[in-house]
Amino acid sequence: MSRASIPEEIKQQVSAIVEQFNGNAMDPPNDYYAVRFKGRFAYLDRCQYGTVGPMCRLEYRGGMEKWGFAIYRYSRNFYDPDEFMFYGSEHVDGTVEGALKAVLRAYP
Repeated sequence: MSRASIPEEIKQQVSAIVEQFNGNAMDPPNDYYAVRFKGRFAYLDRCQYGTVGPMCRLEYRGGMEKWGFAIYRYSRNFYDPDEFMFYGSEHVDGTVEGALKAVLRAYP
């Protein structure tokens, strides 16, 4: 597992995937996902009518098909990489698209 920061090329790919998902499954500019990067993590937030909330954290593990996933647990205010008992967990497959589908189902 890589501990390095996410390369710029990968950040651009992730941003493009999120933008495409927003165009296909969301209602921008009123309801959409935004991505932010810090170190080896990509954080997906949902922006709904001016309110922004965390959805999940993806951990870069060296490839576009190998992302680690941690859903945000509002009940405890943290990203939980061990939680897989939620609606949408079947979509978690190591991809950004899978993570987006999972959190859309978990937090409709």
